[in-house]
Amino acid sequence: MDSFNPDSAVAAVAISRPPRVWKFWGTALWGFFIFVAMFIGQMAPVLAIVIRKAGRIDMAEVANLAGDGWVLALTVIFGLPAVLAATWLPVHLSRTPFKEYLALRWTSWQNLVIGIAGMLVVVVGWDLLSRATGHEVTAGFMGDILKSATADGVLWLAVLAFAVVAPFTEELLARGFLYRGWSESFLRVPGAIVLSSLVWTAMHVQYDLFFLGEVFSIGIVLGYIRYRSQSIWLTTLLHGLNNLAALIQTIVLTHS
Repeated sequence: MDSFNPDSAVAAVAISRPPRVWKFWGTALWGFFIFVAMFIGQMAPVLAIVIRKAGRIDMAEVANLAGDGWVLALTVIFGLPAVLAATWLPVHLSRTPFKEYLALRWTSWQNLVIGIAGMLVVVVGWDLLSRATGHEVTAGFMGDILKSATADGVLWLAVLAFAVVAPFTEELLARGFLYRGWSESFLRVPGAIVLSSLVWTAMHVQYDLFFLGEVFSIGIVLGYIRYRSQSIWLTTLLHGLNNLAALIQTIVLTHS
């Protein structure tokens, strides 16, 4: 008689379809889908501005906007809802709560202290290396972007975009979605930390090799903190603090 009980039927379906985690290839393919969504979301405001100004899509005008601080801030901000929407789909299909799949939870103060200490060691180390080798301490194009944002009166928007929105967007993809799936594949935790860090580094192609090395090193630290704390709220906070410190340093250097 239980076969005619709707509750029993629902329970049977739930048992036959347990929550899943996307493994290596599933995570890679869905990760590419999320990245494309982010790119489209970021390009949307640029194309809208170009069409409004030129009446059509003008690639030369798109290139001209690449150095405008307020435009770049908008691209970063518009990328976040695109990533959230694109990430929701594979997580929903996995039948796992969104917060659980992406480790959207807080952690202990001890992990916060360890994370800050680890980030300081890496960032200060690369800063000292840049000074010792004569390499620029901050990327020159960032100075131009912040000058543009300041001239347009939207420095606050640039800080919001690069120190708050960008860290959350990137952590959702790298230490959230990619790490989760790859850490439960044949790569295990060490491989997931390295590969997600490589992907995250590849997202920063605007930098030269020196800065890419620093980005990768920071990615390894953030990956370890993700593993230790099981929280991307913490990695987002650390990522944001690092970006904020870099922005302040760039502003100071460009106005000195």
